[in-house]
Amino acid sequence: MTVNSLAIIGTGIMGMGIAQIAAQAGIQVLLFDAKAGAAAQGRRALQATLEKLAAKGKFTNEQLQSTLSNLNVIEDIAKIANVDVVIEAIIENLEIKQQLFKQLESIVTAETILATNTSSLAVTAIASDCQHPERVAGFHFFNPVPLMKIVEVIPGLSTKSSVVETLTDLAKRMGHLGVVAKDTPGFIVNHGGRAYSTEALKILGEGIASFEDIDRILRDGAGFRMGPFELLDLTGIDVSHPVMESIYNQYYFEPRYRPHPLTRQMLEGKKLGRKVGEGFYHYENGQKITADTPQQSALETSVSKVGSDVSNVTVWIGADLAEDKKQLVAYLNANNINIDDNDKPNPDSLALLAIYGEDTTNAAIRYQVNPKQAVAIDMLTDLSKHRTLMPSIVTEDNFVAQAYALFSKSSNSHLNEGSDTAIDATLIAESTGFVAQRVVTMVINLGCDMAMQGIATPEDIDNAVKLGLGYPYGPISWGDELGAKRILLILERIYGLTGDPRYRPSPWLQRRAKLGISLFTQQSNYRC
Repeated sequence: MTVNSLAIIGTGIMGMGIAQIAAQAGIQVLLFDAKAGAAAQGRRALQATLEKLAAKGKFTNEQLQSTLSNLNVIEDIAKIANVDVVIEAIIENLEIKQQLFKQLESIVTAETILATNTSSLAVTAIASDCQHPERVAGFHFFNPVPLMKIVEVIPGLSTKSSVVETLTDLAKRMGHLGVVAKDTPGFIVNHGGRAYSTEALKILGEGIASFEDIDRILRDGAGFRMGPFELLDLTGIDVSHPVMESIYNQYYFEPRYRPHPLTRQMLEGKKLGRKVGEGFYHYENGQKITADTPQQSALETSVSKVGSDVSNVTVWIGADLAEDKKQLVAYLNANNINIDDNDKPNPDSLALLAIYGEDTTNAAIRYQVNPKQAVAIDMLTDLSKHRTLMPSIVTEDNFVAQAYALFSKSSNSHLNEGSDTAIDATLIAESTGFVAQRVVTMVINLGCDMAMQGIATPEDIDNAVKLGLGYPYGPISWGDELGAKRILLILERIYGLTGDPRYRPSPWLQRRAKLGISLFTQQSNYRC
């Protein structure tokens, strides 16, 4: 079915964003809001925005006038009777949406598609009181709609395939990628985003690092656009925490989605984030005030003794992967650092452990080295941008200082690729799996589990999460990029050492890692 006209019910920011891209695509759009005057006000605001964009040369005056001519305000909902599609973008309340859809059925033709922009409610439940639930589907956009080029198309249990096809084609016509998702809690994007913030909160709760350091590691080292605590402040705790609880409860307390008590406490204490000037960070006039996080005084004393001269430092390397050892040897050689090549480190050598999924204590025992001289380094992240170091709880200060001096004050080194800018390093407390390893592997594992559940195809999961959340990779392609075997190793060790079922590897990941095949691989007779 070709869509020539549609109606937007609810003219808030989301509704007007959808109206804009539809009108720009040449579709006749009727704007209706139950609040008198709201639709006209929404159109005026959108017109002002479009005129500013036209003045900046974003599109021609002809395109502006054509778009505006496609936007028509109506005060009587009965005037939507002959449109091809109705898109509802009202309050997230199941009862109110059900009432609206029953009303819409009494107005529109038998061929009209009824779409809901719900982000958290089941499409099947919204359609449950309709006489024709087969024409009801989810059509979930993300703010700001013109910039977020992704829309989830969600069939309910009764939705016809032709409805899904029409909405997917409509998304493409409006310049967006339509991804088909099962009618499950969180659909794709809100579901796939659970791992990032919940694991970061767990790391913070364990006292592994400050929230500033966690943000820095994940932003600078792992490549996320924003740190998880910056993101929570931007979204607002009053928005994020209820979503965490909702998905956790809807999945009957699945450990992978477990929220953290800290955000509940912040919600109750009204520390909601940027909108109120205080969340994890403090804000003035909407701008974050960056707090200084100096190293511990013991480290400062030790580093001052070592200074920038590390020519007398000797390093013994223990690495889980041969390529990691090769990279570290090249780095040390480029900086003229002495390397201890003995089977076991000399008592005065820094034992540098490039490990996955362990803490430094367990790794030192496995490598049969003295934990007092051991410091672990995370090789999962981009070392040309950031380094994370993890002493054991008994590592002596002089060895900690040596490692910190080696990896935070390196200039013109092999890992800096010719840059003369010193690379930042972060010291964290002992953690089973560092910071980035825990967060990134949880993101990948959750994406794999969503593929196993058939929530969407691996390709759609990957595209939806990357476009919807701004991650550097989609979870499936990220797993392939880092290596499924390495991701599986991290999860197996964390799960084995903690016993926490949130870290259990998805069977989707396990099978493909053990077979040495791409995480995108689907079973030959399997269709999502």
